[in-house]
Amino acid sequence: MTRTRTALLCAAALIAATLQITPAATAAGPPPKGHGADCVASPEPGRGAARDVLAVARRAQAELGLKSVLLRVERGGHEVVTGALGESMTGVPATADMHFRSGSVGIVYMATTLLQLVDEGKVDLDDPIARWLPEVPHADEITLRMLGSSTSGFHDYVTDPAFLAALPKDPFKHWTPAELAAYPYSHPLWYEPGTNWSYSHLNFLLLGQALEKITGTRLDRLLQRRVMGPLELRDTRNSFTPEIQQPVLHAFSSDRGFYEETTFWNPSWTTAPGAVLTSHICDLARSARAIGTGELLSERAFREQLDPGTVGLGHPTAVCPETVCLPQTEAKHFGFGVIVVNGWIFSNPSFSGYAAIQAYLPEKGLSIAVSTTKDPDAADGNTAQEIARRIAARLAPGQPLDDLA
Repeated sequence: MTRTRTALLCAAALIAATLQITPAATAAGPPPKGHGADCVASPEPGRGAARDVLAVARRAQAELGLKSVLLRVERGGHEVVTGALGESMTGVPATADMHFRSGSVGIVYMATTLLQLVDEGKVDLDDPIARWLPEVPHADEITLRMLGSSTSGFHDYVTDPAFLAALPKDPFKHWTPAELAAYPYSHPLWYEPGTNWSYSHLNFLLLGQALEKITGTRLDRLLQRRVMGPLELRDTRNSFTPEIQQPVLHAFSSDRGFYEETTFWNPSWTTAPGAVLTSHICDLARSARAIGTGELLSERAFREQLDPGTVGLGHPTAVCPETVCLPQTEAKHFGFGVIVVNGWIFSNPSFSGYAAIQAYLPEKGLSIAVSTTKDPDAADGNTAQEIARRIAARLAPGQPLDDLA
């Protein structure tokens, strides 16, 4: 999944870290549900897992050339450590309560909402989308399951050369769903729907539209009612504009050939309107645990989310290259809106100068949430996932937090 976004990743600048952290929680009792305004920093720990995690993050910040690193690690729903390294802007320290774009986490929430509707008997995953979106090409052949599992065969507009040429010309442009869909609709399908696997942002753009038609509810309100509200994610929200709630973690990029601020580039192209989310690191860790335990779903629906039929798919063909039709194995596959790798259940958004990950390992009850911004000479790829990978290697050796590719 990182590979499909690489062309849109930002670069950012190495600055000496200002460290703020929250010590491990020791109180017994049920895990806290929401964090709200309590995502704060306090003196760093002197020993144990919290110290180790922060040492990993410090080293990674220096090695990867990162402007900021926000992180939170939980075990069994209880905090191990929350940290903020570096600066949001020059002279402005990063803090744990700063908000950032969480991208594909909105896709996870849409997929979860659809599975809830299946649980309630309101739809079937194998219903053709022609029932709600008859104007979509191949709507009689493509099902709700194929949208959520990304097996429709649609090209991805985010990797379309024409889109990649247009996007940097006006990063403040508001893209409509029709404008975005026109790019993949101009190509034939990669393969017969349901017979292969390839990631396409169009699947989730259409999924958001289908959810609105199915429920008669605007998508942002639907996700608030079914996901953010029940999980008490008070600092996770949609915006129909480039606005981010305060305090803001600022992002920067050299994508257009010079280093510039990208915080308020328009994210309308990233997924369905109503699911263009921002969050903070504590909500992201809470989200990782909720999605990774299937908290909002029945056992049957949660099993479906982890494998909706993608395992065994993903093979290159004469028209679908190996970089697009990636193999889906038991160990590494795309589920229903989520990525499942070596037991980890995660999502890894990365675009316009922001990178993040929410990851959960059920076997150890381990949640990892990381958000990063970069300096001009920073490493390529999703640097938040690289930090999470290093933390996972320390806390869960033998179960690497890799990507699909």
